[in-house]
Amino acid sequence: MASVMTQLHPASAAPLDAAVADATDSSGPKAWGDMTVEMALSVMAGARIGYLPVCDEDDLCTGLVTQAQLTVVRDSATYTDRLRLRDLIGPVPAAPAGMAGTGYAA
Repeated sequence: MASVMTQLHPASAAPLDAAVADATDSSGPKAWGDMTVEMALSVMAGARIGYLPVCDEDDLCTGLVTQAQLTVVRDSATYTDRLRLRDLIGPVPAAPAGMAGTGYAA
């Protein structure tokens, strides 16, 4: 069986920039790259939030996943329970203006 990599891409950068700013400014739930899609969806459901910042081992935000994005991935024909968030995160967008020093990876 061939391995399939899926990358999530936002429709536009503006909503992502605002969500990243909110996510990095809060002390709310975070995800790490080795977290499974199911676990991330469970965290979002428990916290009643629609997105999670994905952090690296230095606690720097390397991406953002939304409940809608993960639901699409989970419902796809290529989904397996071994799929990790690190397999979904694409390149990190540039940090929004005024976000220097907030832990957001630029």
